[in-house]
Amino acid sequence: MKKKILVIEDDGNLRETFRRFLTKDGYAVDTADDYQSAVGLIESHSYDAIFTDINLSGEKSGLDILAECKGEKLCVPVVIITGFPSIESASEAVRLGGYDYLCKPVEKETLLHVARGAVRHKELSGQAHRFARNLEAVFRSVSDAIVSVDSQMLITCLNHGAEGFCVFDRDCVGKPLSETAASRACSQECQNRLLGAVKESIGTGKPVELHDYECSEKKAVYTLKVSPLEAGPGEKSGAVIVGRDETRLAALERDLDRRRDFHRIMVGKSEPMQAIYTLIESLGAIRSTVLITGASGTGKELAATGLHHAGSRRDKPLVKVNCSALTETLLESELFGHVKGAFTGAVHDRVGRFEMANGGTLFLDEIGDISPIVQQKLLRVLQEKEIERVGDSRPIKVDVRILAATNRDLKQMVAGGLFREDFYYRIKVVELKMPPLRARREDIPLLLDFFLNEFSVEFNKRIDGVSSDVMEMFMNYGWPGNVRELKHVIEHGAILCRRTKITLNDLPDDFGQSYPAPPTPAIEPQAVSKNAEALLQILQENKWNKTEAARNLGISRQTLYRKLKEVGIDE
Repeated sequence: MKKKILVIEDDGNLRETFRRFLTKDGYAVDTADDYQSAVGLIESHSYDAIFTDINLSGEKSGLDILAECKGEKLCVPVVIITGFPSIESASEAVRLGGYDYLCKPVEKETLLHVARGAVRHKELSGQAHRFARNLEAVFRSVSDAIVSVDSQMLITCLNHGAEGFCVFDRDCVGKPLSETAASRACSQECQNRLLGAVKESIGTGKPVELHDYECSEKKAVYTLKVSPLEAGPGEKSGAVIVGRDETRLAALERDLDRRRDFHRIMVGKSEPMQAIYTLIESLGAIRSTVLITGASGTGKELAATGLHHAGSRRDKPLVKVNCSALTETLLESELFGHVKGAFTGAVHDRVGRFEMANGGTLFLDEIGDISPIVQQKLLRVLQEKEIERVGDSRPIKVDVRILAATNRDLKQMVAGGLFREDFYYRIKVVELKMPPLRARREDIPLLLDFFLNEFSVEFNKRIDGVSSDVMEMFMNYGWPGNVRELKHVIEHGAILCRRTKITLNDLPDDFGQSYPAPPTPAIEPQAVSKNAEALLQILQENKWNKTEAARNLGISRQTLYRKLKEVGIDE
């Protein structure tokens, strides 16, 4: 289809010359000699470009044609032609949005060159306009809240889903995000978290996510994702905030008691993990010390992270210390800091982990490995809420919540004189016991998917899952190394996997050989030992194979023989 051009010129000879030049170049051309006839054509036709003389017969001029087009928001380029060029007319044409400004006499090549550029401009403008309308339609149709801010943290636009969401409404556009948050946010904590996430995203150029963002005043749970906007390579132009109200879903998960994860920190939907989630939420808002116990690899550090993020200190530092990795002297310096000259090698003052964690949380991992001297000093900190740097007697007040973790039996260590009793009861205000993986086998598929997604991204591979025999092996394995061992096995398989599924050949050679323990039996060994009928049932299920029966019961074959003898079952 030919592109249409309107020529508006009161000089008949010049109007006809323009029409002939443009027609020969392949355009469909309409002409008009005054303002009224031109407006009539513009209202009834769609043009790809308009050429108009600035001086027309009558009171109206070519600039009025230009103003009419812009006033009707017509996406058509208008070229102004004049025989008496002036700075005033040129600046007015530019102010009104004219595409070009030509001086008479207009040569044929100049006319055609400008016409081609104007038509091409109309095509590109039309594409951009359609794209903008489609984007706006998508923007309006999304139920999630979408808010954009510029590099100065001014709110530039928001969709309908954002109106009434958290601190936003239609009146926020054009205002600073900090002002909006300060005037509408329900707490200082909400302001700090929102503004901090946006500043971090703009500053680092990376997305920032706030999962299960809880508003205590509104009793609401949100998920926010802030992503940076770029005007060009390395040039930051702002950020976009996408928010979703998860209140109903969070309430439903709590009612069903089947949350699949906790703040994206811990994964699991089993009953033991539901109990852990509930306890963490109960302990999150209090200052009391918590002792996290459990075997190696059960996720004690993740539980500490969950406790920190579930409380009011979530926006303050979470400082972690592995107590088993340091000698007594180094650990004391690491925890409390030291002053210059306190010992050989102390060439300058150093801030300790307690001061780093001030206002936040200090996580002491492997607390069972610290010496009695350090235990005594920690006990004093817990009681007095102040520390002294090594080599200095001046007390320093600290506000720190302490979380401790160990895989050792501290009560037994207390009985053996290896751990201070007063310190034990001071750190064990509440105990959080992490379950072993064998006690939460239904979480294995969830953990498997979680780790596979992580390693698929890390190794740039598509790994959809594991083969059925691998899954069966995973579900029947004893997992002495717990979740950490599962993660390492999956990582090994992801590295060697050449297909979309991990097979037995991709697993470590020694996997499953040392601890081939099957699932925990439904009948506890203690109950079975006093129940001949239950023992008979187990033996029948295993076709009287005592080795398999003992393995399913989680006891040795010799123990099974003893139990059989106790209940009077003849071999």
